[in-house]
Amino acid sequence: MEPRFNIWIEHNGVVVLSEWRVKLLDMIDQTGSISRAAEKMNVTYHRAWEKLHEMEEGLGYKLVNAQVGGVHGGGAELTPQGRDLMKKFRAFDQGLGDEIEQRFASAFSAE
Repeated sequence: MEPRFNIWIEHNGVVVLSEWRVKLLDMIDQTGSISRAAEKMNVTYHRAWEKLHEMEEGLGYKLVNAQVGGVHGGGAELTPQGRDLMKKFRAFDQGLGDEIEQRFASAFSAE
């Protein structure tokens, strides 16, 4: 047996952060594009945009500033709040896997 876990953060009942959502923000940051981030994550642009919109609506502020494409193409960049939330989630999440494995080993060591 192996423990598995998935952690997310809700605000007023809406999921606003999770490992997947933070990865989406990171991919947007790396690529400068919501569509390229979606492509790298193997999801549709619509799905990525939908999750981003859900996060922003749940939090009540923008995480990404995006420009619509045109002659020079569009683009997207994280807001300072988006970067800050990514950093905080990673600090919170760091070490949780090890803690869960230790607790699992302790609880199931007799088996």
